[in-house]
Amino acid sequence: MKILVTGGAGFIGSNLVDRLLSDGHDVAVIDEFNDFYDPRIKRANLADAMGRIVLHEADIRDAAAVNRIVGEGGFDAIVHLAARAGVRPSIKQPKLYIDTNITGTFHLLEAARAAGVKRFINASSSSVYGVLKTVPFREDMCLNQTISPYAATKLAAEQLCSNYSHLYGMRTISLRFFTVYGPRQRPDLAIHKFTKFIHEAKPIDQYGDGSTRRDYTYVDDIVQGVAACLSYEGPLCDVFNLGESQTTTLSELIAAIETVLGKKAIINRLPEQPGDVPLTYADITKSREGLGYRPATKISEGIPKFVEWYLKTHQK
Repeated sequence: MKILVTGGAGFIGSNLVDRLLSDGHDVAVIDEFNDFYDPRIKRANLADAMGRIVLHEADIRDAAAVNRIVGEGGFDAIVHLAARAGVRPSIKQPKLYIDTNITGTFHLLEAARAAGVKRFINASSSSVYGVLKTVPFREDMCLNQTISPYAATKLAAEQLCSNYSHLYGMRTISLRFFTVYGPRQRPDLAIHKFTKFIHEAKPIDQYGDGSTRRDYTYVDDIVQGVAACLSYEGPLCDVFNLGESQTTTLSELIAAIETVLGKKAIINRLPEQPGDVPLTYADITKSREGLGYRPATKISEGIPKFVEWYLKTHQK
């Protein structure tokens, strides 16, 4: 297949690009290389793929650029990972998140419709579940309230996908990712920051009492779930959770990193942050049945793998 990956230089995107190339697909990437974190990291993520992909440096907020790239590309599928990420930054810059995550998604869907692209795979987030108290989270739960602009934009993007599926017969699949980690993880995310600071004997910020729980998902498992969507022939519009279906407290996470590094964390305890959810926990029954999704890396194996990658790539 000929596949366009938006945000393909990022953490999940670059890992997906490697998988798609190894599976024999033709891959093009859109990435704007913004300064949310060091663009040099993103360029390094794609270093091994250069020469085997077509790279478009463009912003999905630019409708003309999106129309040109999609219109000329002859793509069989678009995997849409490009987004402004993170709950806390979205509270500070909600318009930027709305413009990128909602309007940018609209530009891609509209360009896909005009170009006759039949399959659109959209990266959503577990944050759309908000503070639901019934766990694990299932795709058919009623989502009446989100608690951050980031979550609101991800739910809005899902709804745009459903519109285009219903109105134009486009196959759209939205994937709700649950706290992804692994090699190339963004430096602003908790596992990366904790590993760096514990390794360097610097204090880490712990928001709350350490009891918040997350369903941490290894990036290889996420990539397997995304790749499965390329051959999915179920309902024309669908939504799936991609998680490990196992929860870990913040305190347990820190302890796991301490154990692998052989160093104790210096903890700076801070209040809970607005917009953060207390718990994420994926019911992956539907993904197992519909996508053949089989997450293989538990947190007990994934943390050592991540720390090994970190030490290998960050040695001074």
